[in-house]
Amino acid sequence: MAYRRRIVDDTLDELFPHLAAIALEGAKGVGKTATAGQRATTVLSLDNPNTRAAVAGNLDLVTQVPLPVLIDEWQLEPYVWDRVRRAVDADGTGGQFLLAGSAGVAPGIRLHSGAGRIVSMPMRPLSFSERGIQEPTVSMRAVLAGEQQEVTGMSDVNLPAYTDEVLRSGFPGIRDLPERARQMQLDSYVARIVQRELPEAGLTVRRPGSLRAWLTAYAAATATTAAYGTILDAATPGEGDKPTRQTVGVYREHLRRIFILDPVDAWIPAFAPLTRLTRAPKHHLVDPALAARLVGVGKTGLLRGDGTRVSATTGTWLGALFESLVAQSVRVYAEAADARVGHLRTKNDTHEIDLIVERGDLSCLAIEVKLADTVSDADVRHLNWLHEQLGDRLIDRMVIYTGTFAYRRRDGVAVVPLALLGP
Repeated sequence: MAYRRRIVDDTLDELFPHLAAIALEGAKGVGKTATAGQRATTVLSLDNPNTRAAVAGNLDLVTQVPLPVLIDEWQLEPYVWDRVRRAVDADGTGGQFLLAGSAGVAPGIRLHSGAGRIVSMPMRPLSFSERGIQEPTVSMRAVLAGEQQEVTGMSDVNLPAYTDEVLRSGFPGIRDLPERARQMQLDSYVARIVQRELPEAGLTVRRPGSLRAWLTAYAAATATTAAYGTILDAATPGEGDKPTRQTVGVYREHLRRIFILDPVDAWIPAFAPLTRLTRAPKHHLVDPALAARLVGVGKTGLLRGDGTRVSATTGTWLGALFESLVAQSVRVYAEAADARVGHLRTKNDTHEIDLIVERGDLSCLAIEVKLADTVSDADVRHLNWLHEQLGDRLIDRMVIYTGTFAYRRRDGVAVVPLALLGP
């Protein structure tokens, strides 16, 4: 199958010639190996027992093969990290090592951070623009630079099509399968998390059913800031011997280490006149298709409004999954532009903004996500409130929605269909 170029390829093309070692980090199946392999002369796949045994027996092997070398699933032999770091200390020439990992290092293994030698770069499932459905007309990079004042374009992607994209997933090897095969692959992906990925990451799962129930409750809380206690109660209604909060905390830690949980952290601005902001993250799985499969709601049910949420909020659960799809894409575009993403919510719930994209100079773009084909004054009130608070520090305000047209409202808010937003 022909390689589908990713947004991160541009970043790698720019940086790898000048950096000796780059670590691509992300969940299984997001495409790290294929992307890193485009620029490697030698591939050492440590999930191959023979290769792993050879590397474990001679860590110097990673420096003796023709460079550039890709060390795939490096965390399976974690001391490879330190060997690469020492090699970079000895010779910092750019373009030597690529490391691909689908988990952090297991607890108890002490490694040097690699700071200054190995640059970590996140990789997520395919963003919407990478799926090749429609050519974007609005550039996130240009908006963040203050260069895109004109917002135009027309999208033919409608609500059922967006729902299809939620369910197809952004995993390159899964999304193009026939529906039943795709569903079985997603189910198998979840099963492997419990049966293989977590044990390899250092967690012994003594009660797989409880872990899956908690993960399902977390999925149902997609795009909310529901308290972890609330999620635990939703996972084990009426059970007297439910997992302890400490046990669930261990679940969370390990699920984040293997990049399955991908929450959007709260945005706490520096040097800004904003106080009493919540620090709770917004819950997201690495891909909304996993959330849909865990909860067990298909296309018909989503369009009908089926699905439960663990907190009393407005909107349907499809709206939550659409927000997760938007968040996934926005994070890919933001990372390509050297920006970070958070969310804003005041402690009294007076104001909430779904996504805040902040540049290194602390200026930012505020984004609301709406599962609707029209945008009203009520939909932009929080964006306009933040504009009053931040003034020129707020570069732009945007609503991402499921409608047809990209345009700029009279109050200056950009309205953009997700299909027309790109890097």
